[in-house]
Amino acid sequence: MGLRVADFQLVNCGDQPYALEGYPQLSLRDDRNDAVPVAVEHGAAGITTGASNLDEAPRPVTLAPGQAASFGMVWRNLVTDSAVPATTARIVEVEPRPGAPRLWLRLAAPVDLGNTGRLGLGPWRPMTR
Repeated sequence: MGLRVADFQLVNCGDQPYALEGYPQLSLRDDRNDAVPVAVEHGAAGITTGASNLDEAPRPVTLAPGQAASFGMVWRNLVTDSAVPATTARIVEVEPRPGAPRLWLRLAAPVDLGNTGRLGLGPWRPMTR
């Protein structure tokens, strides 16, 4: 079935509260750092029904120093059209909140979208540590 999921964490390493709201801005890049075309959708609808945490309503999250928040992604490694090349990304580029510096996360295992071109994204969620 090719279902893939990943979770990412953001830790407030500063000395002031860090506010997050809604969803991070997300893009993908390949091995040459070129942008990978992908439709980022809020939630898991249309990809799977088994990722309820991705379908939660977004809510404001304020991180005190040392606290963490996370978001999840879901996709399928699925080839639906043999004439369309499969897409693979090794870098997830995340903007935690509007205007914040973009973070480049180089992955050990790729985001292998097949040729679906779709990625489901969950909202920020506070974490307990």
